[in-house]
Amino acid sequence: MTTQRVLRLSINGQPVEVPSPPERILLDLLREDLNLTGTKRGCDLGTCGCCTVLLDGRPTLSCLTLAALSEGKAITTIEGVSSGTNLHPVQKAFVEHGATQCGFCTPGFVLSAVALLRDHPRASRVEVVDAISGNLCRCTGYTKIIEAILAARPGGSG
Repeated sequence: MTTQRVLRLSINGQPVEVPSPPERILLDLLREDLNLTGTKRGCDLGTCGCCTVLLDGRPTLSCLTLAALSEGKAITTIEGVSSGTNLHPVQKAFVEHGATQCGFCTPGFVLSAVALLRDHPRASRVEVVDAISGNLCRCTGYTKIIEAILAARPGGSG
């Protein structure tokens, strides 16, 4: 029998206490235990970026992160990016630029872009491409995704 311990986390700005076995990955804790299903399960190998969350503000692959290693850290999922019904500028730009197809990869791209633009508000096209290099999309050619992220910068596209 696996021993569980109570993890104390901050998820989308809210304190959360959740029992978890030591081998639980963050992806499963979010999706199965907390019903935050915006974080997607893709490859389970850390190569697709669908499971990206922000851990203390840094894009992190939740499929490769033990939940216990997140204790005491701030976790932001796609559910925590918007403010009520107001979309984050990156989300709004994705909608306006048609940067989503099936939408499965979108949460990971959005979170990677949110972190980039928070730290580098005038990020160049090259910086955008580098920031999303860990996120895969099987539906698009990335052009609209990159355009959307550039458009979400303060002052718009370029």
